This record gives sequence, structure tokens and C-alpha cells, in this order.
Amino acid sequence: MQKQESLLKVRNLETSFKIERDYYNAVDRVDLDIKHNEVFAIVGESGSGKTALALSIPQLHNMSYTRIKGEIAFEGKELLGLREKELNTIRGKDISMIFQDPLTALNPLLKVGFQIEETLLYHTKENQARRKEHAIQLLADVGMVNPELTYNCYPYELSGGMRQRAMIAVALACKPKLIIADEPTTALDVTIQAQILDLLRSLQKEMQASIILVTHDLGVVAEMAHRVAVMYGGQIVEMASVGELMHNPLHPYTRSLLASIPHAGEDMERLNAIKGIVPTLKYMPRNGCRFSHRTPWIPQDAHEEVPQFREVTPEHFVLCTCYKHFRFEDEKSGEGVAI
Repeated sequence: MQKQESLLKVRNLETSFKIERDYYNAVDRVDLDIKHNEVFAIVGESGSGKTALALSIPQLHNMSYTRIKGEIAFEGKELLGLREKELNTIRGKDISMIFQDPLTALNPLLKVGFQIEETLLYHTKENQARRKEHAIQLLADVGMVNPELTYNCYPYELSGGMRQRAMIAVALACKPKLIIADEPTTALDVTIQAQILDLLRSLQKEMQASIILVTHDLGVVAEMAHRVAVMYGGQIVEMASVGELMHNPLHPYTRSLLASIPHAGEDMERLNAIKGIVPTLKYMPRNGCRFSHRTPWIPQDAHEEVPQFREVTPEHFVLCTCYKHFRFEDEKSGEGVAI
């Protein structure tokens, strides 16, 4: 059987932002393949480049101070270099975005129903009556208790969870093939988070769409995703299936992230924290292993001068050879922790 082509292929992607007179890469030589009908998570600390990568795919950055280079192919069609008019035929229809904060993403001066219909008006030939019917049905599909009432509400009249559902309805209006969800549950309480995740999971299965899920929450990753990429310093440092990554993490950054998660019933005097912080974009080290400054107890010769992204086991990729020598600071020195 012929192998199915990826829905999205990203090759050697570089997204840089202008700071004063120079451009600095927030996304640095990233390769991705998003398969049909899968949930692909991108995880990492704030400042690691997750959102910069996600917004680069539909090219939603302010291009007056942004440069995007590389290849972004959606269903075999190259997106970089397309004019704004051509991109707008894809945005909202084939590729849609669920933003982190629906209160700022939704227009506060327009009713929710109008904002859903706006997408339908641009991409479909439905008449006004059919658009209204479609919008109300979408609000019902995302779990609104009274979709007819919500249709006539302004965003500020809705709770946080309801606003997020309305944002999802806008994103799903034209049944896109790829949904990019940027921290879709960050501002919500735990109960509403679970409801939104359940909603996304059920809608993804129903529509057989692919989702790129941007998050810093490894619990959400374990619950939602099929595969996961761990980002640090604008680079993908590890990529694998969720099961493989959770049970056999290799890169020092991935292992440090997982070690920092408290476990129920575990007696801990203090939480495990990763030393240091993610460097700012301007002062990000551009040579060698970018995580090395946060593990100074690991000898420098354990890191590659030019780190390579390697497949160490089938479908499990790791950046740099330092994973072979990594140990936590309070563990005994030696040849590193056995993996």
C-alpha cells in the first residue's frame, strides 16, 4: 500500500523577529510532518517558540517586523510566497486557528453569531437564512446550552468557557482539515478545561481533522495527543509518540520537564525545578546545545558543537548527543543515567 502523504510538511522553517536593527530567529530550522487525522502536540516553556511556530503556518505574524523562510506545504501546495488574497482562501476554510484568549480574538463590538457567519460568508455560498441556521447549529455542536440566545450575545456577555466554545465554533465553521489550537485551555479553570478538551477530542474524531495543539501542560499532551514535539530555544529537541515520550524521555530538557511534574501521593519536600530561565530572543545562544547552560554539571564535551536531530529508535528523534550523558544534578556522577 502506498504511504499516505502528510497533510502538512514543514522544512527548515525559520521565523525571525526584528529587534532594534537586527532579526533574531524565534523558530530555528524546524522540520515537521503532520499526518491526516492526528493530534500533534507542541510543548515547552514560555519563550520556547511554540506560538511563533504555530502562527507561522498560516502566516498570521505582523510581517512588518517578521521574516519567515523555509517551506510550508499544505496538501502539497507551498504556502510561503502566496499573496494575502490567496492565503485568505485557505485561512478559516482549510486551516483554522483557536487562539489562546478568545476575549481578545473575538471582536467585542460584534455579536457571536455574526462572527461565525462572517467565516461562512467568505468561504461558502450559503444565503443569509442558511448561514444563521448553520451558525446556531455550530453553537449547539460546541455545547452551548441555549445556542439561539448565544447567537445574539456579545463576547463580553459570555463566561470564559462559553467564549472559548464560541471561538471553537468560529474555527470549525467550514470544517477545516487542520486546526491549530494555541493554549486553548490556559485561562480556564480545571473543570472547564476538561470540558473543552473533551469537546476538541470528540469534534476532531467526528471531522477527522488534524490538530496542532500548542501547550505547556504535559497532562493535556498525555490525554489528547498522538505525537508530540518538545521545543526549546526555537528548536525541536525531541519528537516521538506520546507513549514513547512519556515512558522513555531522552533529551535532558524533556526529562527535566517530566521530573518537574508533582505526582499524587508522592511525598516531596520541594518541587523539582529546572535551573535558570529560557534566554530572551536577543541573547539566545546560537551555537552548540542551547540547553547546556541550564545543566552546567554536564561536561561540555557531552554536547555537539553543531547538534544534529537523529532518529535514535523508530519514530523517536532527539537533538544533540548530550542525552547519552545526562544525569540530574543530585545524582551521582559517572557515565550518566542509564536510559
